[in-house]
Amino acid sequence: MDKVLAVLNIIALVLVPLLVVIMGQFLQDRAEKRKDKQRIFQTLMTARIYGWTREGVEALNIIDVVFADDMNVRNAWKDLYDKYCVTNADSQHLEKIKRAHFKLLEEIANSLGYKDKITWETIQSVYIPQEMAKQLEAQVNYNNNLSVMAENMKKMMSGNNTEITGGDSK
Repeated sequence: MDKVLAVLNIIALVLVPLLVVIMGQFLQDRAEKRKDKQRIFQTLMTARIYGWTREGVEALNIIDVVFADDMNVRNAWKDLYDKYCVTNADSQHLEKIKRAHFKLLEEIANSLGYKDKITWETIQSVYIPQEMAKQLEAQVNYNNNLSVMAENMKKMMSGNNTEITGGDSK
C-alpha cells in the first residue's frame, strides 16, 4: 500500500505541474486570439470614419486566419470582398459595400460576445466632428488640385520638350 501511495505521489508531483503548464498555455493562447479579434474589430470600426487605411486593409487581410473557426465572420468577409472586387461601382453598389462592411462588423461583434451590446445601430453610428470632416475634405481637395497641377505641368513640359527637340508642338 505504501508503494502505491509513493507511486501516486510521484505521478502527482510530475503530472500536476505539467497539467498546470498546459492549461496556462491554453488560456494564454485563447486570450491572445481574443486580443487579435478585438484588434481587428477596433481597427475596422475606426475605418468607418477614415475609409481606407493601411491598418484597415491589414485587418481585412488577416480575418481568414484570426477567425478561422468562425464561418459567420468569414462568410461576411467573403461577401464584402466580392463587393469590393467590382470596378466602377455606382452609388447603389457603394451602398451595398457599406452595408456588407457593417454586416462584417456585426458578425465580428457577435463572435466576440457583444451580440446584445453592440447593435446594428451602434455600428452604423459614426461620429465625425464637423471640423475634422472639413479638414478631411480640404485635404482631398488639396490632393486633387496637386494632381491636376502636376498633370498640367507634365503636359507643358512635354509640349516644351517637342519644341526644344525641333518637333511640332501642336
